[in-house]
Amino acid sequence: MKDTYLSLASENYAGIHPAILRSILECNKGHQRSYGNDTYTETARAVIKQHFGNDAEAHFVLNGTGANVFALSTMTRSYNAILCSDMAHVFVSESTAVEAFTGCRLLLVPTKEGKIVPQELEQAITRIGDIHFPQAKVLTLTQPTEYGTVYTLAEMQELIGIARKNNMYVHIDGARLFNAAVALQCSLEDLTKGADIVCLGGTKAGMIIGEAVIFLNKELYKDSGYLLKRSMQLASKMRFISCQFEAMLSNNVWKEIATHTNAMAKLLAAGLQQFDEIRITQSVETNAVFATMPPAWIEALQEVMPFYMWDEAINEVRMMCSFDLQQADINEFIKMVKGLKREKELH
Repeated sequence: MKDTYLSLASENYAGIHPAILRSILECNKGHQRSYGNDTYTETARAVIKQHFGNDAEAHFVLNGTGANVFALSTMTRSYNAILCSDMAHVFVSESTAVEAFTGCRLLLVPTKEGKIVPQELEQAITRIGDIHFPQAKVLTLTQPTEYGTVYTLAEMQELIGIARKNNMYVHIDGARLFNAAVALQCSLEDLTKGADIVCLGGTKAGMIIGEAVIFLNKELYKDSGYLLKRSMQLASKMRFISCQFEAMLSNNVWKEIATHTNAMAKLLAAGLQQFDEIRITQSVETNAVFATMPPAWIEALQEVMPFYMWDEAINEVRMMCSFDLQQADINEFIKMVKGLKREKELH
């Protein structure tokens, strides 16, 4: 593998978007007050309100797991349960962080195409008032899902309605929320309507580091600063995170990046669909492509452009498109697949 290469593994492999890098360089001039008391953070919080509503209040944190743990800790006590999909990121990719930090139990809800089934959610909210059972308090929704599929606005409102009916809070895990908004052609405010807290991803969108925890429920925000410190997410030089969000949310930078990465995924899927040996396994709605292919092809292709094995039992892989991936890179990848196809036919 070359020292410098492009991948389909994860947006975490990519560098920093030029607009974000410029914001960091500008922020690096002079001194500013620490722990979020700087002018960049003040401006970024104002920009958040423009996109999520005047009641939105934000904290800027270091990483996605920390964002989710901090957010969920503001809504729960240790005897509560947090309901999530059976393939939610907080369950499959954040180890035991949520359970260890909040003391709550994660209760899994069955899914279809990565999305929680409403009837299954209703059945999972059980034994309320039973002292021997963890009490359901939060519904967390991953938007888009781990499959890259997107809850429609109607689907989101149906699930939020079920949570509200049962006196539960709603948390949105939005590591790729920008991609979902572009896929649905809606505003970020419309996409998150009815939720209490939104974790807005920055790293996977082209930032160097950082996520925003956005409180739409002002009551939960009141004492959240203490829990931010307790969760070890209070960054001393917070301005270098918040300045990136100001840049991302200004001049439609977030929309341009998400539009491009979604388009690259559709281009990749279309190129792969021409091969009988490859099957696209999930709807391509954002910047993710899931597919099955021959094991020998997987090994050969990963030497050119790495990607993740998702389900070894069926040879299913996950390919993610980041902001710096271009059509020429997709064409080169498809060309490699054609070469493997010809090689197979010759033998």
